[in-house]
Amino acid sequence: MVTVALLAIGVVMVYSASAINAQEFLNDSAYYLKRHLLYLLIGLVASLMVMSVDYNSLKKYVKPVLIATFVLLILVLVPGISREIAGARRWFRFSFLSFQPSQVCKIVMILYLADFLSRKQGEIKSFREGFMPPIIILGFSVGLILLEPDLGTAVAIGAVSFMMLFVAGIKLRHLVPILLGSIPVLGALIFHKAYRMRRILAFLDPWKDPQGVGFQIIQSYIALGSGGPFGVGLGQSRQKLLYLPGAHTDFIFSIIGEELGLIGAGAVIILFALFIWLGFRIALRARDLFGHLVALGVVSIIGLEAVINIAVATGSMPTKGLPLPFISYGGSSLVFDMIGVALLLNVAKYSESPYEKEE
Repeated sequence: MVTVALLAIGVVMVYSASAINAQEFLNDSAYYLKRHLLYLLIGLVASLMVMSVDYNSLKKYVKPVLIATFVLLILVLVPGISREIAGARRWFRFSFLSFQPSQVCKIVMILYLADFLSRKQGEIKSFREGFMPPIIILGFSVGLILLEPDLGTAVAIGAVSFMMLFVAGIKLRHLVPILLGSIPVLGALIFHKAYRMRRILAFLDPWKDPQGVGFQIIQSYIALGSGGPFGVGLGQSRQKLLYLPGAHTDFIFSIIGEELGLIGAGAVIILFALFIWLGFRIALRARDLFGHLVALGVVSIIGLEAVINIAVATGSMPTKGLPLPFISYGGSSLVFDMIGVALLLNVAKYSESPYEKEE
């Protein structure tokens, strides 16, 4: 029910936040809404398929799907095959639908790591047998995503993967050097791209360049501040009138805060908190290590994306370009977040409840 509530909020807010923009530039106020509903339908069908089988039967598909994902991540970098937007090659375009391989990767990496780590418990303490294989696969995946470039998704996948490795029992003396070594690499990636440095500077002081790099976050502040406790009313946002860039995508939380106020924005945060709590409870009750790691990975990646998106909208973090799960407009992210929920429900379906044992 928590996910259904978030999806319902998403449908309403995508239309509210995008109608003016769509009418102005596409002459169809429901342009984004219709596509959002189509992706929602695709996600529902895919989720029902995932729910129809025991999650353990998915293990036999992990390796071929992982290879297919690598092929897609390579193809998306090829000019003429993929769609380039603002210098980034992250999407395939099929007619009026877009597809983002990195969104596939975040679910496939969770399944791969859960499968590998649950099968290799006997060698999990070994550097060569238990640590290096998943690190090589993770490094290859993250490296391809960084070439798009998509730093936000790469960092999210990396963070969740390291958490799964730690929970599965990988030695800290193997993990810590990689973690420490990734810090200067992350710094180099930020300093290497001028637009990333501008985002950092805008985060530190957006008012220094209010008409340039600081414009988006300032407009987000105005949206959130204008909402007050109860909001200006659903559909009454002023910032969506072509002031706030990404109003229906990365900064949809700002429009929620403006139209529904602190109460509406707080309700969304509470729903995500409930989602995370319920997800971790499913992970704890899983019948096996594979299910435990799958549930843990799914709830962590979705929860992390939600935290980062809300932190960016409120100016607590530099802009990352991650959508708000279940709510933001975005085809691939919505579909694969719904598939992730289906995996969670699948694990819950076959979980061993302590209450059932007592009865």
